[in-house]
Amino acid sequence: MRKTFDFDTRTVLITGGARGIGLELSRQLVAKGAHVIAVGRDAASLNALAMELNGSVTVMQADLGAPGGVEALSHWLRETHPQCSVLINNAAIMHHDDLTADGPARLDAIAAEISVNLAAPLQLSVAMVPVLKAHPASAIVNITSGLAIAPKRGAAVYCATKAALRSFTRSLRDQCRAARLPVQVTEAVMTVVDTTLSRAGSFRKYPPARAAADVISGVERGLDEIWIEKTRLLRLVHRLSPGLAYRIMRDR
Repeated sequence: MRKTFDFDTRTVLITGGARGIGLELSRQLVAKGAHVIAVGRDAASLNALAMELNGSVTVMQADLGAPGGVEALSHWLRETHPQCSVLINNAAIMHHDDLTADGPARLDAIAAEISVNLAAPLQLSVAMVPVLKAHPASAIVNITSGLAIAPKRGAAVYCATKAALRSFTRSLRDQCRAARLPVQVTEAVMTVVDTTLSRAGSFRKYPPARAAADVISGVERGLDEIWIEKTRLLRLVHRLSPGLAYRIMRDR
């Protein structure tokens, strides 16, 4: 595999970097010679990661869905880690809700999902551009989902946020290219991975370590879009028959 982007000696910011796919990204990027800044809400997971990767990771506890969370993180990063040249927007939450049923906390849950899954990566991407464009080569990696292509019934808000993030990523890529910025903007279209984000089911879930390795490999190859595992087939099915793709994914 010919590399066009090398992670060795880079500083990489990963949101949700201490759990699930983010944890595996942190481990594998450190193994490639990178220093990782792992951001997350759970102090225990962050502390465990710091102990595991002692000296090769900086942990930062932050709630990017809270008002001012992204602004505070981006300000801290500019002041303390201007050498950061890669942003991976990985953090996400998924609520499995029937939106036709009454629920006292329904609107708050929708707002939280939009804040974490959509507003935070959009704002952080834009806030990081001044830092990233100062480097000869840099990257923004947004983790979306096959559910951005064909949504499932039980996670309507999550699917909507991932579809919007997919659209934003394409537009940001076009803007960076038009401005001739040295910023590679990549979308990783994720399959169903064996993490706590999705519900248990009878279908096989993709191992987080393999998902992380696929993302890293795709960025190294300079890909605009990285289609992970079964999303490659979903992409083809959707091109041939969108209705069939929707039926396949509806009850996943």
